[in-house]
Amino acid sequence: MPKVPRISNQAELQAFDDVCTRLGGFDRKVSAEWADGYMTALAAGPRAVAPDEWLPAMCGDAFDRAFADPADREQAQRVLHARQAVLTDQLDPEFLFDAPDELRLTPLMEHWDEAARAEALAEGWVQAEGAAELTTGAVWAEGFFDAVEAFPGDWDVPKDDDDAALVADLLAQLHALNLPEKSEALRKHISTTYKGEGADRDRLVDEACFAVQDLRAWWVDHAPRPDTRRVEKTPGRNDPCSCGSGKKFKKCHGA
Repeated sequence: MPKVPRISNQAELQAFDDVCTRLGGFDRKVSAEWADGYMTALAAGPRAVAPDEWLPAMCGDAFDRAFADPADREQAQRVLHARQAVLTDQLDPEFLFDAPDELRLTPLMEHWDEAARAEALAEGWVQAEGAAELTTGAVWAEGFFDAVEAFPGDWDVPKDDDDAALVADLLAQLHALNLPEKSEALRKHISTTYKGEGADRDRLVDEACFAVQDLRAWWVDHAPRPDTRRVEKTPGRNDPCSCGSGKKFKKCHGA
């Protein structure tokens, strides 16, 4: 029976949001949703990226500026690492292989519908032309692809690989979250992918999460295999030496 995936509790989510809000004061792109997408890509990728590698790639100098005090810095790191540990557990390949149809990933996404867009517009923190771009999962997907671009070598799939098209299709499921509602690009994606079934935003989000899980499983399945070292049996002392000299092993390479 597959293990129940870990989830962040309310205190952890609040701490994560607080850290990301402070980071956002020095780098406007950083938000809890964007950072969660970024860290999800790290957890779904082909290798375990060390925190001292992904943190500066994700935040630039914003982390050092936002958390200058050593104790404050250590606490912020613990918060980010705690969320990363949850995402890594949710994408544990052992359980993804055991239950491929189970949705384990629980992303942090701001929910947007017509009422939420109207409220944002009425409160004046978004202009009319930007309201249509407020779609569930868009910021999260942006963070995901920012991480992919930050580590291009990790996500480089050879064009001649038989599964290159599969990886491209999985990434397309994630890219669909970036497409504005009612856009021609989104309509074409739904028509091509779901063959007339249609798909609302909730289904697009679910399919994107399944795509992340499938990507994680794909990378594990395609991890480089270590070379098998062949060990020849050592000849007996009085056997002919394996080098072909004609001498006994004890008089040649066994000396």
